[in-house]
Amino acid sequence: MLTLKVLSVLLSYPEAEMLAALDEMADVIEQENLLLAAHKKSVLALIDTYRGADLLDAQEAYVALFDRGRFLSLHIFEHVHGESRDRGQAMVNLLQMYEAHGFEMSAHELPDYIPLFLEFLSQQEQTEAVQLLHDAMPVLSLLGARLTERGSEFSAIFDALAGFAGEPEALAEIRLQAATEGEDETLVNMDEIWEEEAVSFMGAGDTCKSQMDTVSPITITPRDQYLKAQNRSL
Repeated sequence: MLTLKVLSVLLSYPEAEMLAALDEMADVIEQENLLLAAHKKSVLALIDTYRGADLLDAQEAYVALFDRGRFLSLHIFEHVHGESRDRGQAMVNLLQMYEAHGFEMSAHELPDYIPLFLEFLSQQEQTEAVQLLHDAMPVLSLLGARLTERGSEFSAIFDALAGFAGEPEALAEIRLQAATEGEDETLVNMDEIWEEEAVSFMGAGDTCKSQMDTVSPITITPRDQYLKAQNRSL
């Protein structure tokens, strides 16, 4: 499923290699035909925004959108666990799933980084990829709704993922949250927030071994608890 690989690249920090591969990525979206027609059109439009773009300008715009606060963090568990210990255990479970599938990740990225997660899914059977992606849709749909509120073309990626894997049950509540939650407070308190100790997930112990047998490593929370978890982490 190279389409998911393309979406992974589009959601990553822009590099010269990406700008050089725009035609190839567009061909994958067209020929693989994995997305709904409307979503395919939107993703192709996003690709077109990079044509003729200056790399430094693209990188600056990307950082301003995704790296200036937590509302649009591209780390899945950031939106569920914040900096709690539960996030570390969730990281370990996800990392072990990658390893069980023979997927090697870069040492400088956390397992729940969405572009990395999409790259992993692109190498799996479609049935399994759809299930794992659907498990993450409460967070992905929230990000998509926030991007839509900001008028960002990147919302096309999350709309396409929802069309591929299915929308979460709480979609209406998620969209309402995005429309009414106000400003990202991390923009105001940036210096204090980035002084917090980073999460360490490699030392979480062996308790995850028993959990992996019964719990999906990408499970977010029960659907009726999702918005409560969001409110606690904001």
